Amino acid sequence: MTRRLRFDLWTFVLIGAWAILLILLIWPLSSILRASLLDNETGAFSLVHYVQIATTKVYQRAIGNTLIAGFGGMTGALILGVTLAFVTTRFHIYGRALIQTLAVVALVSPPFIGAYAWIVLFGASGVVRRGLDAIGISIPPLYGVAGVILVFAFKFFPHVFLITSGALAAINRSVEEAAESLGVSPMKRLFTVTFPLILPAISASALLTFVLSIADFGTPRIIGRDFNVLATEAFNLYGSEVGGNPGMASALSIVLIILSMIIVFGQRWVLRKNVYHSNLIKKPERQHVSGLKALGLNALAYAIVLVGALPAIIVVLFSFRRTSGPVFQPGLSLQSYERVISTVSDPIWNTLIFSSIAVVAIVITGTLIGYLISRRPSIATGALDAILMVPYVVPGIVMGIAFITRFNDPPFALTGTGLIIIMAVFIRRLPYSARSVAASLKQVGPNLEDAAVSLGYSPGKAFMKVTVPLIVPGILAGALMSFVTAMNELSSSLVLYVGRTITMPVRIYLSVMDGEYGTASALSTILLVMTVAAVYAAFHLSGRKESALL
Repeated sequence: MTRRLRFDLWTFVLIGAWAILLILLIWPLSSILRASLLDNETGAFSLVHYVQIATTKVYQRAIGNTLIAGFGGMTGALILGVTLAFVTTRFHIYGRALIQTLAVVALVSPPFIGAYAWIVLFGASGVVRRGLDAIGISIPPLYGVAGVILVFAFKFFPHVFLITSGALAAINRSVEEAAESLGVSPMKRLFTVTFPLILPAISASALLTFVLSIADFGTPRIIGRDFNVLATEAFNLYGSEVGGNPGMASALSIVLIILSMIIVFGQRWVLRKNVYHSNLIKKPERQHVSGLKALGLNALAYAIVLVGALPAIIVVLFSFRRTSGPVFQPGLSLQSYERVISTVSDPIWNTLIFSSIAVVAIVITGTLIGYLISRRPSIATGALDAILMVPYVVPGIVMGIAFITRFNDPPFALTGTGLIIIMAVFIRRLPYSARSVAASLKQVGPNLEDAAVSLGYSPGKAFMKVTVPLIVPGILAGALMSFVTAMNELSSSLVLYVGRTITMPVRIYLSVMDGEYGTASALSTILLVMTVAAVYAAFHLSGRKESALL
C-alpha cells in the first residue's frame, strides 16, 4: 500500500528530482522529436524524414546493420558469459579470483579501445598480419561486421558473466538433482531445468548487451569501415561538413530509441510468460574434476577472459613501442608518452575534472532519488523510477545531439562549454547511482530510521546519521560505475566537445582515425590506469576485494 504524498523535506526532494529529469532528459529529447517532425525547408510539420528513412537504401541498410550488430554482439556475449559463469560456478577452476579480475579488466576498458587493439593486431598494418605475411600466410584485415561483432562479444561478456554467476549460485540444487534422478541427460537438464531458472538473469544481461551494442559509436566507426549503423549515420548527418541535416539525424535518433524500447518491452514480455521460481533449499556445489576434463574446463575459462582482456594488455604493451605514423617500429621507447605530455595533456585534465564534478553530483542526486524510490512509494516516485530507465536505452550519440539542439541558443547557450559535457554525463550515468542505492535500501529495514525520527531527529538528520552509513557500499558501487563510465564516455562527448573541452576518449578516437597509433596507445594506457585505480579505490574503501561490487 502506498503512502500519501506528504509535504516534508522529501516532498521538496521529489520536486527537485522531477525538475532535473524534466530539464536534462525530457526537454532535450523532446527537441529531437520535434526536429524529426519538421520539414527542413518549410519548417512545417512533416513526416518527410521518416518517409525518407523507409524508402532510402542507405538508411534501411543502417537499420539492418544496427540489428545485426546488436543481436550479433548480444549472442556472442551471451555464449561467452553464460559459458564462463557455468564453468566457474559448477566446477572447481584454479584461480577463480584471477578470472574475476581479468573479467573486470575487460569490463572497465572502453569498447573503442578494444576496437583499436584488434586493429593493432589484425588491421591492415597489424603486427599479427605482418608476422603471418612474413611466413607466407595471408589473412584479410579484421574490418567490417565480423570485427564489430567480435569486439562487442568480448567487450560485453563480463556483464553477462557477473549477472548470471549470481543467478547460477542461487539455484536450488535439489531441482536439478530431481531431474537427474528421473534420467534426464545433462545437456537436456541444462536447457530444460537450469536455464529456465536463470532466465531473468539471462534476459537482463541480453537486454543490457543489446542496448550497449546498438548504442556504441566508437567501435563501428573505428573497425566497421563501410558497416554503418544508426549511431554513425546520425553522427555523419549532424556533423556533415556541408551543413549537416539535423532533422534527418534526429529522425534516425528516434528510430534508435524505438529499437531499444522494443527490446526492453520484449524482455518484459518474455519474463512474464516464462519465469520459473524455486526456493534455495540446497546450494549448488562445485564439482571436482580431473584429467583432460579439468584441463579443458580451465583452458576454456582462461581463454575467454584472456582474449577479453587482450585489448587492454596489447594497448599497454604497444604504448612503449616506437611509432612512425600508423606503423609500430622495433624497439622500446617513451616517445608516445613524451608526445602526450608535451602536446595533448589537456584531455587528461578535462576528463578528470568533468568526471569528478559529474560524479559528485550523481552521488548526491542518485542517493536522494534512490531513497525516494525505495522508501517513499507513490505514483510520483513510481513514475520517477520508470523515467530513470530512459537514460539506459538512449544512446550517447542521441543524447549529445539532443543537448546541442536544446542548449544551443540563449538564454541556455551552453554549446562549447565544459558544463554541457558534465550535464550530459550526469544525466546518462545518474541511473547507476540511483538504482544501486535503491537496491541497498531494500536490504536495510526502515526501523532504525523511524526510531531516530521518533526520538526527535528531523527526517533529513535521521537519513544522514542513520541510513546513509548503512548503505555506503551501495553508494560506492554506484559512484564507481558512474565514474568509470564517465571517464570512458565517447559518444555524447564527441558531439559536444570543442577544442578546449576535448576529453581523453575523444582524443583517443581522433588519434586512431588520424593513424596516430602511438598517441592513442599512450592515452589509452593512461585512461586504463585511471580506471583501474578508481576500481581499486572503490574496493579498498568498501573493504571488499571481489568484483561483486560492480
